[in-house]
Amino acid sequence: MKKNKLSRLAHAAAARWLPGRRKLCVVCDQHVGWFLPHRGGWRNAPPLMRALNIVGSDLDHVECPACGASDRERHLLLYMEETGIFRAINGQTVVHFAPERAIVRCIFKSGPARYVRCDLFPSHPDVERVDMLAMPFADASVDLIIANHVLEHVADDSHALNEIHRILKPGGRAILQTPFSTKLSATWSDVGISDDEARLQAYGQEDHVRLYGSDIFMRLSSCGLQPCIKQHDELLAQFDPVKYGVNKAEPFFLFIRP
Repeated sequence: MKKNKLSRLAHAAAARWLPGRRKLCVVCDQHVGWFLPHRGGWRNAPPLMRALNIVGSDLDHVECPACGASDRERHLLLYMEETGIFRAINGQTVVHFAPERAIVRCIFKSGPARYVRCDLFPSHPDVERVDMLAMPFADASVDLIIANHVLEHVADDSHALNEIHRILKPGGRAILQTPFSTKLSATWSDVGISDDEARLQAYGQEDHVRLYGSDIFMRLSSCGLQPCIKQHDELLAQFDPVKYGVNKAEPFFLFIRP
């Protein structure tokens, strides 16, 4: 374990300091040689995940060696900037699940009237404990909800989506990035898949409780939210996914309460 950690530190240092740094992290604005893989990269992913070509993180190019930001943070930051969401936050109420540091900083700079950072299991005193299945917010009281790769961890996603619809104001928006497979015709879960190893092999991660299929957008909008899904090339054509270390196949999951 110690050897692996030292090897990773050396790999990160090389990526950060060796000449030829042509990748750019939009979180820390530093050029690096490459982005670090997650758990050894795509080749070490569970066989089923590789066979189903899961759309989510690019496991080969995840972590910035300079600031530690993930590809999911970089992509979300770009999506929110290009859609003008950061500018619109001024004076609004924002609820942010599993808050990423890079996104938190940008939201604070945007001047929200109220900003609630929350998690079911908070790891920081500034993060409130909030269960997505029973959110302590009034009906139609929130302008923006951010849940970046959260729904795949929630036991009853249908109930969570109804809660999201309930607390959003008319015209309010929800960002609901979630891994999925277009090869899977329908979202898949099974109560018998209950231990870490089984969930890892079936859903791609030990704490995931389902694997979304190509019905994902219909499923996420079934509570009454209107999908406004945009592809990387529609919003971020000027950002080379290789240079910026993001997964071109991951769309922007934006939903609006009519």
